Amino acid sequence: MRRIVPFSGLGRADVALVGGKNASLGELTTALAASGVRVPEGFATTADAYREFLDTTGLRQRVADRFGRLQHGAPLSEVGSAVRAALLAAPLPPQLEAELADAYRRLAHAAGRTDPDVAVRSSATAEDLPEASFAGQQETFLNVRGVPALLDACRRCYASLFTDRAIDYRRRLGFDQLAVALSVGVQLMVRSDLGSAGVAFTLDTETGHPGVVLVSAAWGLGETVVGGQVDPDEYLLAKPLLGDGGGTARTPLLRAAVGAKRRKAVYAEHGLTRLVDTTAEERAARVLDDADLDVLGRWAVAVERHYGCPMDLEWAKDGRTGELFLVQARPETVQSRRHDAVLRRYRITGTGRRLIDGLAVGQAAGRGPVCALASPGEIARFPDGAVLVAPLTDPDWEPLMKRAAAIVTDHGGRTSHAAIVSRELGVPAVVGTGRATAVLTDGQEVTVSCAEGEEGHVYAGRVDWEETETDLAALPATRTRVLLNLADPAAAFRWWRLPADGVGLARTEFVVAHQVRVHPMALVHPERLDPEDRRAVDALTDGYPDRAEYFVDRLAQGVAQLAASHWPAPVVVRTSDFKTNEYARLLGGRPFEPVEANPMIGWRGASRYYDAGYREGFALECRALRRVRDEIGLTNLVVMIPFCRTPDEADRVLAELAAHGLARGRNGLKVYVMAEIPSNIVLAEEFAARFDGFSVGSNDLTQLTLGVDRDSDRLSDLFDEADPAVTRSIEHLVAAAHAAGRPVGLCGQRPSSDPEFTRFLVHCGIDSVSVAPDSFAAVKQCIAEAEDGSRRNCT
Repeated sequence: MRRIVPFSGLGRADVALVGGKNASLGELTTALAASGVRVPEGFATTADAYREFLDTTGLRQRVADRFGRLQHGAPLSEVGSAVRAALLAAPLPPQLEAELADAYRRLAHAAGRTDPDVAVRSSATAEDLPEASFAGQQETFLNVRGVPALLDACRRCYASLFTDRAIDYRRRLGFDQLAVALSVGVQLMVRSDLGSAGVAFTLDTETGHPGVVLVSAAWGLGETVVGGQVDPDEYLLAKPLLGDGGGTARTPLLRAAVGAKRRKAVYAEHGLTRLVDTTAEERAARVLDDADLDVLGRWAVAVERHYGCPMDLEWAKDGRTGELFLVQARPETVQSRRHDAVLRRYRITGTGRRLIDGLAVGQAAGRGPVCALASPGEIARFPDGAVLVAPLTDPDWEPLMKRAAAIVTDHGGRTSHAAIVSRELGVPAVVGTGRATAVLTDGQEVTVSCAEGEEGHVYAGRVDWEETETDLAALPATRTRVLLNLADPAAAFRWWRLPADGVGLARTEFVVAHQVRVHPMALVHPERLDPEDRRAVDALTDGYPDRAEYFVDRLAQGVAQLAASHWPAPVVVRTSDFKTNEYARLLGGRPFEPVEANPMIGWRGASRYYDAGYREGFALECRALRRVRDEIGLTNLVVMIPFCRTPDEADRVLAELAAHGLARGRNGLKVYVMAEIPSNIVLAEEFAARFDGFSVGSNDLTQLTLGVDRDSDRLSDLFDEADPAVTRSIEHLVAAAHAAGRPVGLCGQRPSSDPEFTRFLVHCGIDSVSVAPDSFAAVKQCIAEAEDGSRRNCT
């Protein structure tokens, strides 16, 4: 009988022998070293050793008798407690004890240390299979030193096979409780107590988007991240740009969000671990730099490629050596199993007072009365359908979580226990709010929304929502490309399953208003700000020695997420098109903006980019766009210039772009122009000679063609995008552009509400239509019908 096997002697075919976790560690050790993946040395006990333990001690029959009582109505908690107590009281077989001690001494010799600190982890033989996830149900013990402590930790791992959560999970999935065995993995500790640790997923955990790697990181040992005890840093990487050698000089980092990280797990004096507060410097600092993220991202891609499925990884960084290691790898089992051809979406339609915010888990919504609990021991007072509010959750909370309409926690990130289990259950959750238990009170009716992007919200009262379903498999193919209009980077990944041909309009104004939140010129010329605004700008840009870099970094991250959401399809990003009154409302904006009688046709769009009053601000926009294309590597980004009045103005703007490394044609860059002014139509040939394509902005084009203020209630009956003056303008533009070999798209909302207008666009030969995601299916269907009608009319 083999009782002990080193990781170097294991592979993923050995799940029956050592469980999924240990088999995977063996696979990483033997198959991925060539990709640079580092795994700490270790060994595993076998399932046969566990069965020997049950058989030689008489435990098998005693455990079976206990489970017989469970089938006849005995409480799960009572049965689980009795089984665990029996295993903890039984001695390990003498031969297993001897072989464990010998393997530990050999591990110590290889490490050059006496009594090295090791991690002792449980690995069930049915664990981490693609169709089931037992992860987190059994115990892990860190900083275990010496043979006696090792033997005790092994026995405790065996007992943890019968936690209440594990028993209930196996019962629901139909696993025989005694057919599942347990292997114990023993692995040299990475001194992440002096460094950092966390997890990495090879997809977006909320939307299932397969084109990213999501990394969570905190100081100290990784148990705080997995257990949801801290709000970790989160980093999002563009997976297609992390392949062999990459191809970009810069790490393809799409987003870096610094978490609170208020506590960390470190070694305790006499073994095991303890929690301590982090310093102010640790809380404010990024845990991982770009170089570390590049290594982890490439390892994640290599592991996923090797396994052939999305992966859930745990990593650790040694604080003494600075080396990174993978310490666990398992298939991701929530999003990767969702192959539903029906796209379900929730949209909040009502209003309510926002009470608290946090990270959204899932994309649904729930409502009910608040039930705030300090511990799962209060289960008796939790009513079905209530909103569970708790500091954090662990496996003991799961019976409550299954009965909740929604879950809200003070602590935890997207990879915390609360987040993982909520996804599995399909229960909306808002985690990491910081103070939900203090703000929300028992019995208070609330609505929990995870349907508005990455940030989750808790509203007072019962707020209405609507739920829609789109059968993606039924959508027809069309000659006319149908793209999306997007603005919020946090919501961009939600729509990846739509068979869109790219993004026809990505608005930078949203990113500036919500993620940057400060006027770019206020960062270039802070001396022009009043003291109050100067202090606010200093606070907002804290951590950026170069304030201008704050603008570039934030804008680049937002645009990069938009571009990555549909890579490699084109994503057309419009440069800023705030009006002067809108710019003035940004922090620090008042000194830089004139008061105009009619901002709609004032200093906006292209006219700002070469003007001394904004030229330096546009330079920051250009730096951000160039970073996305040239440094991150998202070359699918197309630049689009709004409100360009004359060919001469076009030349001046193109010169500004070129001066900042964004010349047409350089690195495949295309530059489009918005066709929203009558001069764009009348002089279509001249504009076509300067730009690579047109996008009709139907609102402004209608306004300026008909001389109607689109915001005027009195003139609303006259504002009609289907007016012949407008439609003939579009027909002329399409003909002139096509004669010059330039494509034309339309990015207004009229196609979403007017099938006849959509048919007109198809009949005049427009190349693409860009609409809001929730209108995509209807417009796609309408275009297909119009194209079919055109073909019939032609025959």
